[in-house]
Amino acid sequence: MKKNFLLAMILFAFYSANAQNTKTNEDPSERKNEIKLNLISPLTGALEVGYERLLNKNSSLGISAFIVYDHTKNEDMNYYISPYYRYYFGKKYASGFFVEGFGAFTSIDGKKIYDTPAKLTFTENKDVYDVVLGAGLGYKLVTKKGLVFEANVGYGKLLFNADKTDHTVVAKYGLSIGYRFK
Repeated sequence: MKKNFLLAMILFAFYSANAQNTKTNEDPSERKNEIKLNLISPLTGALEVGYERLLNKNSSLGISAFIVYDHTKNEDMNYYISPYYRYYFGKKYASGFFVEGFGAFTSIDGKKIYDTPAKLTFTENKDVYDVVLGAGLGYKLVTKKGLVFEANVGYGKLLFNADKTDHTVVAKYGLSIGYRFK
């Protein structure tokens, strides 16, 4: 009986120590959540923030929100909310070169210019709300401390109301900094 109890205690201690070692050896780059801030968007009078959930080594789902606060610098776009899926080709966990497919719900101004042989006509209607589908690519670098640096570009087309505005495409671009956490 004493031998069985002693054997059980040794096994318990071994498994406890093994479990502690796996937790302390966690690679910070393999954390599953990221928050990011686009550093270029303030130059255009806007703010863009994003959240990304890493699904595995090669893929993730995310969402970003772009809001214009200075319409003198960015007269066309009001805002967009854009979910996306990314596939990574890098050797490290969810980093390196990536491609993405994205959608967006957007609000764009309703300005339209009609060019006829007689004259040029400019109209300003209500803001246009629409859905966008697009694709992009980029590169992500993750440090051992969990800092994230990202560069990306994307291009999408309005699906339903492109005839109500002169702005039929949405371009996404950024140089972002962020943090990867549990």
